[in-house]
Amino acid sequence: MSVSDFEKSLEAKDSLIHGMGVFTTVNIPADSIITRIVGDVISEEECIRREEEENNVYIFWNDTSYIDTVNSKIIKYINHDCDCNCYIDGCDEESLYLRASREIKAGEELTIDYGYDEIYEQCSCAVCSSFLRTSAG
Repeated sequence: MSVSDFEKSLEAKDSLIHGMGVFTTVNIPADSIITRIVGDVISEEECIRREEEENNVYIFWNDTSYIDTVNSKIIKYINHDCDCNCYIDGCDEESLYLRASREIKAGEELTIDYGYDEIYEQCSCAVCSSFLRTSAG
């Protein structure tokens, strides 16, 4: 399957992780490029402003640019999981790729590791929940 075929298989729907999530309707092989992440390319200053003033949490960093995906139909709904099945990979200055880190089954929610410290303090995924249970005991 091509990237565009995988893009067509994505849908946003209710998630057990948080609010809405991104799900696939087809099996996706490991290492496949699932979709290209695009949006408004903004400066660091504008990123900070949108995060603080608009509570915008849909901004990705690609090592050179900030990409605001708030107006996307699907990718803005991708949720965090410490045991994620996808990762973000470089593409160009204006976009990124969402890639499968392992085989993903049809019907499965796509997740990434958001990769910033605050998320781990709030995370309730199976990995973090297990860690909290063992460290509390």
